[in-house]
Amino acid sequence: MGGFERQVVVVTGGSRGMGRAMVTAFAAAGASVVIASRKLEACRELAGEVTAEHGVDALPLACNVSRWNDCDALVDTVYDRFGRVDVLVNNAGLSPLYPALDEVSEALFDKVVGVNLKGPFRLAAAIGTRMVAAGGGAIVNISSIAAIRPGPAELPYAMAKAGLNTMTEGLAQAFGPTVRVNAVQAGPFRTDISTAWSPDVVARFEQSAALGRIGEPEEVVPAVLYLASADASFTSGAVLRVDGGTA
Repeated sequence: MGGFERQVVVVTGGSRGMGRAMVTAFAAAGASVVIASRKLEACRELAGEVTAEHGVDALPLACNVSRWNDCDALVDTVYDRFGRVDVLVNNAGLSPLYPALDEVSEALFDKVVGVNLKGPFRLAAAIGTRMVAAGGGAIVNISSIAAIRPGPAELPYAMAKAGLNTMTEGLAQAFGPTVRVNAVQAGPFRTDISTAWSPDVVARFEQSAALGRIGEPEEVVPAVLYLASADASFTSGAVLRVDGGTA
């Protein structure tokens, strides 16, 4: 899917996993890409790769999205460099393990909500407002099947992603008609995070999916590119499941 030439695309959590796959795909489609994550060196490495392979401008930025100051600094840096943002992909996320619900610390809870909901809100609010002033744009939030299939092992994460779904619909109303806001509700994917899953967890995910397996990072890309593109011109406030048919 093309149509991103001369566009500026920001991807948070963009240095690895699904974010890395998204960055590579947008670069292959001609976009200038902003690769943001907490690990600047990993962002720099990927920026060099996509520039060498696709000849696009790639800006690596360190950003902890749970910190509003980091979010604001990212927005200022990107607009100083490019003058605009055409697509924002709120992909950064985390779901730390914990032994039991009553042992979830306040620090862990705040960290999960900060990365999965607070940061996406700040970035979407700041960039979406500028998109409206510029006449258009698209925001894609990466949600999770946990938002509608919550389990005790990832409950704070599920709660934050449910909030992200609500935010998606609310911002679609706030920023329409010129800016579209949608979400991809992802199922389990084979990323760096999945290396920590036990065989029992993997088996449970596979058994609960109609397709009988977990996804590969590249398999989320077509949905993200579609929602970010002009092909989705009448799609806003949608939450699209890409989860292998998880029951």
